[in-house]
Amino acid sequence: MAVAYRQERHVKLTEFEALSFDCYGTLIDWETGISGFLTWWAAQQGRHVDKEELLVLYAKYETQAEAQHPAALYPNILAAALQGLAEHLGLEASPDDLAQFGASVPDWPEFPDSSAALSMLQKSRKLIVLSNVDRQSFAASSARLGIQFDSVITAQDVGCYKPNKNNFDALRSRALELGVAPGKLLHVAQSLFHDHVPAKAAGFSTVWINRRHNRPGWGATLEPQEPVRPDFVFTSVKEFAQAITATNHS
Repeated sequence: MAVAYRQERHVKLTEFEALSFDCYGTLIDWETGISGFLTWWAAQQGRHVDKEELLVLYAKYETQAEAQHPAALYPNILAAALQGLAEHLGLEASPDDLAQFGASVPDWPEFPDSSAALSMLQKSRKLIVLSNVDRQSFAASSARLGIQFDSVITAQDVGCYKPNKNNFDALRSRALELGVAPGKLLHVAQSLFHDHVPAKAAGFSTVWINRRHNRPGWGATLEPQEPVRPDFVFTSVKEFAQAITATNHS
């Protein structure tokens, strides 16, 4: 994916003692999970809609639902997004469809590199998750990843969804509780919209895991509303973990 943003390497990977991760889009392949359900749902009604078109529409209606209902649990956000998408496409979203999509997070696959990369990183850094889901949904994804994180912060815990600044205020507070010195936490995420713009505004250094580097468009996330420059850019968590490991031994 071609973007007009460049990285700034004014910091070094060796400076950080803890890593915070977005989960969905970064560690869990949510676009495969979301598009798999949505293409099946549309096909059941005789409509064959392009996968990327469905992801773009999903991004719009998910963001609307999160802004309008910040305290809603993520399964309800998924259902609201599907309802909005159904109305846009002129399709039916039955109560069973809404419930099934809302409960689909545990079925979303992990990226093939995530578990091994996290295991590698955990040897030298504290690992925190800052995720736009509820605790129950994340627990299923955490089991897929097979990693015991040092701390987990969900939208359910904060009472709102990224890119709200409150999520990153909560992250800063949690890092301090874990004994991480100010400026020593590096935030790792795929979404420029959900994570990098607000993380940078909050003063965090960031790593962009550009999972869509070989595809055009923004997929299941909105385009960032303002320019942002991640400090580091990698195409996978594996590539990032290898870079961290190399600096540990240099």
